[in-house]
Amino acid sequence: MATLDLHRLHVLREVARAGSLTSAAAVLSFTTSAVSQQISKLEQEVGVALVERHPRGVALTDAGAALLGYADEIDRTIGAALAEMGEFAGLRRGQLRMGTFPTVGASLMPDVVRAFRAQHPEIAVTVVSGRRDALLDHLRRRDIELSLLWDYPWEEVRDKELTLIPLMKDPTTLLVPRDHPVARRRSVRVDTLEGEEWIVRDEHPVADVLRRICREAGFDPRIAFEANDYQETQGMVAAGIGIALAPRLALSALRPDVAAVPVAAAPARRILLAHLAGRRLSPAAAQSVSVFRSIAREAASVR
Repeated sequence: MATLDLHRLHVLREVARAGSLTSAAAVLSFTTSAVSQQISKLEQEVGVALVERHPRGVALTDAGAALLGYADEIDRTIGAALAEMGEFAGLRRGQLRMGTFPTVGASLMPDVVRAFRAQHPEIAVTVVSGRRDALLDHLRRRDIELSLLWDYPWEEVRDKELTLIPLMKDPTTLLVPRDHPVARRRSVRVDTLEGEEWIVRDEHPVADVLRRICREAGFDPRIAFEANDYQETQGMVAAGIGIALAPRLALSALRPDVAAVPVAAAPARRILLAHLAGRRLSPAAAQSVSVFRSIAREAASVR
């Protein structure tokens, strides 16, 4: 495949602009001999004469004039490419693709999106929501650059393909009706709840948390209702069907007839920001990391 040296095309442009090899050499900080050699090598590449040498300077041949048109177009294209890349690097263009899971999709993520858009309104933001396995698949397929994930101490995310950025701890909270005896307490111990009936999210991590902390307290929880989501959980709690556990970030829309009470010594889940370890983040994604950290600090400070 034939090739053209872009550097030599640039030399040709300067020779045509200056009208002499000596003047072009001064502009390029070359010697006149070096400029002459570059033009000769370019002529060898294209197979035709490009420059006619005269006593008072040089003139382009017809072939040289034609090639100069392409050289000018290439220079404009490279300039446009560099300018556009500068827009991406300067966060004046681009796209940020992120993943989230439902409980932080209703609490943490909206604040992140608002804060990032306020700083970089030209960046298009896309968010996908899913369970942990689906989010990991999105990351590996490069559908998204970043994703929020969660884990508990007994089931930590460990993946050599991922870089994990811990953002915050999300404490476990007890949900009770507003008129429940523990509703006004600053915290409650699990061993004082042995006689209660419970509402759980079926096949959900919080159900595992409930079983673990109850067994550590010396009893098995009595399950009264299996809910599909935290809004249904709150509704059944308000109705007096039972009490429930929930991560604090899942309670962005707490019902007025339900109280949230901290649980003493209960495990908290980690909220993590993940990206592929071998993938260099785009400028938009790299900038968003500081936004995630800032919003997470604010969320963690709320009690």
